[in-house]
Amino acid sequence: MRIAVMGSGGLGGFFGGRLARGGADVVFVARGAHLAALRADGLTIESPEDPFVLPTVQATDDPASIGAVDIVLFTVKLWDTEAAARAIVPIVGPGTAVLSLQNGVQKDDMLRPILGDAPLMGAIAQIATTIARPGVIAQTGTMQRLVFGEFDGSRSARAERFLAACLAGGIKAEIATDIRREIWQKFVFLVGLSASTCATRSPIGPVRRNPHTRALLLGLMEEVVAVGRGHGVALADDFAADRLAFIDTLPDGMVASMFHDLAAGRRLELPWLSGGVVDLGATVGVPTPLNRTVRDILVLHAEGRPA
Repeated sequence: MRIAVMGSGGLGGFFGGRLARGGADVVFVARGAHLAALRADGLTIESPEDPFVLPTVQATDDPASIGAVDIVLFTVKLWDTEAAARAIVPIVGPGTAVLSLQNGVQKDDMLRPILGDAPLMGAIAQIATTIARPGVIAQTGTMQRLVFGEFDGSRSARAERFLAACLAGGIKAEIATDIRREIWQKFVFLVGLSASTCATRSPIGPVRRNPHTRALLLGLMEEVVAVGRGHGVALADDFAADRLAFIDTLPDGMVASMFHDLAAGRRLELPWLSGGVVDLGATVGVPTPLNRTVRDILVLHAEGRPA
């Protein structure tokens, strides 16, 4: 398969590297020092489970130079979505699948006005990664999972081909029959983790042990479940409690990527996480006071620290 990775940071770099190692024809779209390192030294994946090095990779800062591809892994930050979507228009052919691995549940709706419905295949990624230094992606922990599927629930030929490419690269991947529900299920967990750790400036261990912050964490996720159900998503009534039990199994030091962005003074994806819960809740009349409070606490940091 020909695969373009639009945004080759921690997420795109990791999964793109695995796909390339498995034999796929992968081109990484990157910029700056990271692009220079990929061109000069290839891609290094640091992982507690399966580290590896690709001495040579294809990398560019111009998606239009790639030509039509079978798959686009779309992994840019949410605020770059529209510009990045326009940039990949030249490489999206009649059968191309575009898989957004971005956070939130509004991501595909942001792509539709630019790319249309046909290319979009729903997807989620579950992994903790970061750019350790230019050309080097570090995986923290051992969890890695990629779930994708057509929005109409069909098991398409292009999904089957991509599944085969993922498995060849050692990716724990599966095709979902209800990808919209999978996206919302991840959203429940992500909002709970990001909102609770960022609001308290603490990793998940202390948050889940203190009875007050534990109740906050559960309440944040319960609001997301209620909003999802209000939008017709088949989430179980007790799904927030299920996610809390899962969070109890995570390492004490676990935080969301937004926690790292907040600590570093970078721009936050807050408008699409707790802010997204508030906005989506308002459209179906579901109150979201906890997520609204977190949004309002963090909003002064949402654009990052001034340079």
